[in-house]
Amino acid sequence: MEVQKLPRTSKPSLSPTLAEIQKGVHHSQSDMISDYSTPVHHQVLELGHACSSIPPSNPFVLSFDNLTYSVKVGQKMSLAICGKDSSLDSSETGKKILLNDISEAAREGEITAVLGASGSGKSTLIDALADRIAKESLKGSVTLNGEVLESRLLKTISAYVMQDDLLFPMLTVEETLMFSAEFRLPRSLSKSKKKARVQALIDQLGLRNAANTVIGDEGHRGVSGGERRRVSIGIDIVHDPILLFLDEPTSGLDSTSAFMVVKVLQRIAQSGSIVIMSIHQPSYRLLTLLDRLIFLSHGQTVYAGSPGSLPEFFAEFGHPIPENENRTEFALDYIRDLEEIPGGTKILVEFNKSWQAMKNAKNRFSNASKLSLKDTVSVSISRGKLVSGAPNDSNSTSSPVLSFANPLWVEVMVIGKRSSLNAKRMPELFGIRLAAVLVTGIILATVYYHLDNSPRGVQERLGFFAFAISTTYYTCAESIPAFIQERYIFMRETAYNAYRRSSYVLAHSLISIPSLIVLSIAFATTTFWAVGLDGGFSGFCFFFFTIFSAFWAGSSFVTFLLGVVSHVMLSFTLVVAILSYFLLFSGFYVSRDRIPPFWLWFHYMSLVKYPYEAALQNEFHSPTKCFVMGVQMFDNTPLAVMPLSMKLRMLKTISTRLGRNITSNTCAVTGTDILQQQGITQLSKWNCLWITIAWGFFFRILFYFALLLSSKNKRR
Repeated sequence: MEVQKLPRTSKPSLSPTLAEIQKGVHHSQSDMISDYSTPVHHQVLELGHACSSIPPSNPFVLSFDNLTYSVKVGQKMSLAICGKDSSLDSSETGKKILLNDISEAAREGEITAVLGASGSGKSTLIDALADRIAKESLKGSVTLNGEVLESRLLKTISAYVMQDDLLFPMLTVEETLMFSAEFRLPRSLSKSKKKARVQALIDQLGLRNAANTVIGDEGHRGVSGGERRRVSIGIDIVHDPILLFLDEPTSGLDSTSAFMVVKVLQRIAQSGSIVIMSIHQPSYRLLTLLDRLIFLSHGQTVYAGSPGSLPEFFAEFGHPIPENENRTEFALDYIRDLEEIPGGTKILVEFNKSWQAMKNAKNRFSNASKLSLKDTVSVSISRGKLVSGAPNDSNSTSSPVLSFANPLWVEVMVIGKRSSLNAKRMPELFGIRLAAVLVTGIILATVYYHLDNSPRGVQERLGFFAFAISTTYYTCAESIPAFIQERYIFMRETAYNAYRRSSYVLAHSLISIPSLIVLSIAFATTTFWAVGLDGGFSGFCFFFFTIFSAFWAGSSFVTFLLGVVSHVMLSFTLVVAILSYFLLFSGFYVSRDRIPPFWLWFHYMSLVKYPYEAALQNEFHSPTKCFVMGVQMFDNTPLAVMPLSMKLRMLKTISTRLGRNITSNTCAVTGTDILQQQGITQLSKWNCLWITIAWGFFFRILFYFALLLSSKNKRR
């Protein structure tokens, strides 16, 4: 049966849009969504044509002309493509052409599907149109209604659905979509109306039965793979974008689920959007929902037109499609066969160009908008599109859309609430970290239990502080896997202005503080009195703040490093190595006076140095407290094995030589002397504390710039 014999789904007439949500108008749809097998008993806000008196005489047309993109490779690709189309070869050694002079257009109200075998350039073309390729690397132009589409405007009026499902595992389907609505829909929209929009999406995506099920991951049972895919689509279309790009949205779905997804995309297109998606091999039913097809082979266009024109195209090429065969399957199989023949696809590419010229395909876009792009976007917003972009000031002469839907403080609150909720449902992550701190504290408390004020006790105190401070930094590395997973979600959400990068940095910093306080209290209470540290309650409070500042600086440092390096094992290696260097140059193993001058700069950059010195000054602050008395000066020396009577006689001899009476009760070394021996003379304990906290803020700022530079999410 030929596809053209199937009746195409008629476009809905008038149905509510998000503009009516803003006005408080709640239309319900009593009948179930067409082509859905399960009746819907929930109010559905349909995405159809806008209820507006403005006629659709100003359609959007996304045009792309002569798009060419190549990447550098290690060697010339001729050997790797021996026997295949020569268009892959570049005349310049070391380059591989992924897109080769592609020109087409996509129109509002239609779904344009990009087809081709693996490696044909489908995802690359979607990335090029979605501004995910660096401008200096992509040749050609992308325009909207004849005007160059700036990156800032594109991010605001578009959405990009990635092929990978990047979601928080312990949030339910409804919560995931609701948080997306909080980000994408403006604060002026009430909570109830945002919920109405989310409930509409749940019904339209066929997720009603899974609405209260967590997403899940490898360790937690959650929704199915097909449902995860639909949730990924839903979070990017919640704000009803004008441009919607999707990278293989039907991959991993069964035929029914795939049809449901594309049906939703058809409604989005008919509500005034341009929908462009890549698809590997559409089924027979899916083909009835697609308006325009672009077949690619090795980065070149071999066919561009409607599904109904495929038989005519191949018939004129001399290879008619058999009557009972799926058109796209035949086309893809035939193109794949041509790729095995040297110069095979080149013939089809040239034929497509002549066929397009003959059909004068560009005339179908001749009724493009006569308004400017700014005015056309404003008209579209007035008809209900792009709720998050509607500015409050209607007389604004600047961009008709806002870069972000909400102010910074709202974004910080939503990000913090989402992260806290996800972490609350994964208590094992914080539990393991708390257990590690408690076990370390208990071990240290038992090993260094009630240290005395002897020379041995001094050395043991130095070892305790060095190990305790370094442990706080190493435990911060335990959050690396979870953070890297969250980092990918962040990159997806900020790529199209769901929220500001600064909001994420602030929220991430704020929500980390309560857990760091708990860890600091747990470690300080476990060790301070058990070890027998000095200072009483005030000393304990300062010791707690010192441990907290170390946790804060360590957490900030690890966070910054993860903003630069996104590989788990590489991150662990770098964190452990750099923290080891910090400990080496902290002043414990080698005092500041003994460090070579060319390494002295690393001593002052060591994160362990400042809390270590603060803890030592808190312990050895008293100039009157004695740690070495009389014969104890011989401890830790070969003379320590001598009998006490011999040591006393030596003290008398030393007293005679020095002209000073030194007895067994004479104090030889005070706390101040110990600090001087360790080279801790430049900063007070409070200065060391503030510097440690300042290091934390410094690395948070660096983290922001790292995200700013590394989260462009663009190909080079």
